Amino acid sequence: MSKTLKALFLFTDIGFVLYWIVTGLALIPKEYLYQNYHNELLVVWNWSFFPLDIFISLTGLYSLYLHKHNNLKWRNVALISLTLTFCSGLQAIAFWMIKVDFDIMWWIPNLYLMIYPLFFIPTLIKSNQPVKI
Repeated sequence: MSKTLKALFLFTDIGFVLYWIVTGLALIPKEYLYQNYHNELLVVWNWSFFPLDIFISLTGLYSLYLHKHNNLKWRNVALISLTLTFCSGLQAIAFWMIKVDFDIMWWIPNLYLMIYPLFFIPTLIKSNQPVKI
């Protein structure tokens, strides 16, 4: 695992956990909340990401643990984490596009979630291919 991927996993996975703690405790300043934040449907939509984001964090951190212990299964777990990270970002961006809401404060983190995995997924897929004899 590259140093870059390790750093991105730590940043993203700890970031998700912190986001959900801050969200759960309602610590995000009102000026940074997304449009119609108090609309019950939007609140439920946002919380629908909680299980996915926490699972992403668990798989990302677990892949770091496996890598540290020289367990080759880290690649599969990392691939799962990266794929789900991409999906999380894609779902949010798709929603904001359909809603025609282009708030840069919410687009940047979700574009990050969508784009950064694309730099690592192909390498992990190639490295997981069976050895040909």
